[in-house]
Amino acid sequence: MLSVFQSRIARLGLSTPGLLIIALLIVGGTWLFIRIADEVKEGDTQHLDETVIRSMRQPGDPSQPIGPAWLEEVARDLTAMGGIAAITLITGAVVGFLWLSGKPGEMAFVLVATVGGLLLSLALKDLYHRPRPELVPHLSQVYTSSFPSGHSMLSAVVYLTQGTLLSRFVTKRRLKIYFICVAMVLTILVGISRVFMGVHYPTDVLAGWCAGLTWALLCWIVARYLRNRGLVEAN
Repeated sequence: MLSVFQSRIARLGLSTPGLLIIALLIVGGTWLFIRIADEVKEGDTQHLDETVIRSMRQPGDPSQPIGPAWLEEVARDLTAMGGIAAITLITGAVVGFLWLSGKPGEMAFVLVATVGGLLLSLALKDLYHRPRPELVPHLSQVYTSSFPSGHSMLSAVVYLTQGTLLSRFVTKRRLKIYFICVAMVLTILVGISRVFMGVHYPTDVLAGWCAGLTWALLCWIVARYLRNRGLVEAN
């Protein structure tokens, strides 16, 4: 039985320790999401959530964010990077690149992973149906419920999945790390901007990161399995 398990791991192109680390990250991300959701449902995080949001506005005027005037414009630009328009454009560019590179299987997988992440985000929002913060005026238009943050989740799904994809096209280790780090920084900045804009609680963002990371890791494992089975093109 051990040999069968090891052969299945080999199909993923991972060592046993590597697979265990990925499995722990997936389990940990899922557990943390559920834990945050329970705390939010019971109202235990409300005070902290509200304190963080208020700390990002001027004490005497909650309609004005802290910092210089240009910071609001930067936050608006950053938050747009997790929106449907930006995600669609970026995913379309990657899909076009894969199609021109003669990788229809990889192209289809990117589309399924991205659309699947979007549908999961909408399903979770509908399940928890948390109202948006009303402590301060919103600096961005919102149309869905608050938990989890769709921008945070989708940026994690898209940027991490596609950062990992791009890292496969380079051979130097530092470049692979660079792609992943850029994806992580973008994901973090998008999440922080949602709280700054007053449209999400910090726990919404943290839960979105957990769900997005878990989905991205699951997609990564499935992609490796499909490549090793010849169902998706390898480099």
